[in-house]
Amino acid sequence: MPRFCANLSMMFNEVPFLDRFARAAAAGFKGVEFLFPYDHPAAELRARLDANGLEQVLFNAPPGDFTAGERGIACLPGRVTEFRDGIKRALDYAAALGCRRLHVMAGLAPAGTPWETLTTLYVTNLAWAAEQTAAAGVRLLIEPINHRDIPGYLLNTVEQGAAIVEALGRERVALQFDIYHCQITEGDVTRRMQTLLPVIGHMQLADVPDRHEPGTGEIGWDYVFRRIDAIGYREWVGCEYRPAGDTMAGLAWRERFGV
Repeated sequence: MPRFCANLSMMFNEVPFLDRFARAAAAGFKGVEFLFPYDHPAAELRARLDANGLEQVLFNAPPGDFTAGERGIACLPGRVTEFRDGIKRALDYAAALGCRRLHVMAGLAPAGTPWETLTTLYVTNLAWAAEQTAAAGVRLLIEPINHRDIPGYLLNTVEQGAAIVEALGRERVALQFDIYHCQITEGDVTRRMQTLLPVIGHMQLADVPDRHEPGTGEIGWDYVFRRIDAIGYREWVGCEYRPAGDTMAGLAWRERFGV
């Protein structure tokens, strides 16, 4: 059976962010993930984890100016110092929270800059970051994201992501395999999942097309969950979906699919 963790940036949004830890624990989750921790002191987040018996599974490195539309800076020329400072800040939080996975967003491709220039810088920055995360006992993750949700995002397909992982070394970098993004961009989800299992370090889920909970869209979750078990995936699966209604009521999908 997959180990599910709740994404607190999206789920339990009926209450303020810091109160979502208790809601997740009450719903039976043992782990949580979220986009960014930086609006809150690490000690406060640690206290919420400890009070509710939760593991911090994953969060993202600083993405640049998120409110202005930036979605990572790893591929952006002229931002190397900011990128490195962000990795150091993220690792401080990871140490405080006991988190062993850090996702680094690639960023939006600037108009007029050759794709080869961006990808070379992206891989160079990831190689540096991977040295830092490995030394800290943290695994660096990269995630392909579909162009419908984030137009212009540099990394789009799981094959692109897997090639980068292989180039940098599986022991240092892993693929964050998001079922929702893969279905939109490429499809053939379970075959890709099986083929790329050796490089997958984390999975996430949401249904297509509206990014709600499983059972609200087109994906055949009975089969997907069976295949996750059958191929031997034993890492966490993040519930990175926007509840269609009340979060707790929507969690009936776990009983429906026997997970």
